[in-house]
Amino acid sequence: MSLAPRVVLVHRTTEYEELVARHGTHGQAAFFLSSRGRDIEEIAERHRRTRQALTEVASAVPLTWRQARVERADLDRFLFAPEDVVVVVGQDGLVANVAKYLAGQPVVGIDTDPGRNPGVLVRHRPADAGALLAAAQSARATCDELAMVEAVTDDAQRLVALNEIYLGAAGHQTARYRLGLEDDGGVVEAQASSGVIIGTGTGATGWIRSVWQERGGRLRLPSPTEERLVWFVREAWPSPATGTSLVAGELAAAARLRVTVESERLVAFGDGMETDAVELTWGQTVRVGVCRDRLRLVG
Repeated sequence: MSLAPRVVLVHRTTEYEELVARHGTHGQAAFFLSSRGRDIEEIAERHRRTRQALTEVASAVPLTWRQARVERADLDRFLFAPEDVVVVVGQDGLVANVAKYLAGQPVVGIDTDPGRNPGVLVRHRPADAGALLAAAQSARATCDELAMVEAVTDDAQRLVALNEIYLGAAGHQTARYRLGLEDDGGVVEAQASSGVIIGTGTGATGWIRSVWQERGGRLRLPSPTEERLVWFVREAWPSPATGTSLVAGELAAAARLRVTVESERLVAFGDGMETDAVELTWGQTVRVGVCRDRLRLVG
């Protein structure tokens, strides 16, 4: 007998909950903010809207279905099943945070704060949840197949991201490495920089876009469903031993950017999840390119 579908509600701790956890009570948190010219009611109201949205979405799940909830900090310990329908309740970035842990499950993004969130990935309102769940479970829903980026190390560690992968020093130190394109005739350049960012078309609405704008927008940014990436080296430093000629480019579907570490410790992490980083050291090589997996986002 087949299992009933399971809805996994993904959410994150609100700013209000973080404040109360840090200061002990609502009153102490309110005093802390008022001493800095802020009113806690704005933050508390966003918290109430988020909780109301979670309640509304949960109540829309059919009674015969199973339910589970997972907070963002616990995503790396949660086991998603093939029959899951994943509902992200929160901000656009939360969809990116969960994407790396999925394997083709449909994702529904619910916006808890319309007007504050861009709504690029959380495209729907809580009231739409019932119809969206039914469509996603029956495969009637229209899904966008969003391209992702992956980094694979020479010891078979693998990192996947929806927006971008950052490779560099864990703090603000200089990252040292050798960089080259695998299909570029073996051209490699030693570099010292603030790190390398490799992003997708979805990432082109965020961090990648800000770097692209600073560089004058000369590269054509990919669309979210396009199997093409763009990459940028941040603040490359010229010296007798390091160059600045390979600082930006594109990666087609089969192309790979190759980075060999020449520092004691570098890290690679995706979509801002620094706590789930791959650590790298002297001599290790990382190949970064388009991921074979895609995120199925319900449109």
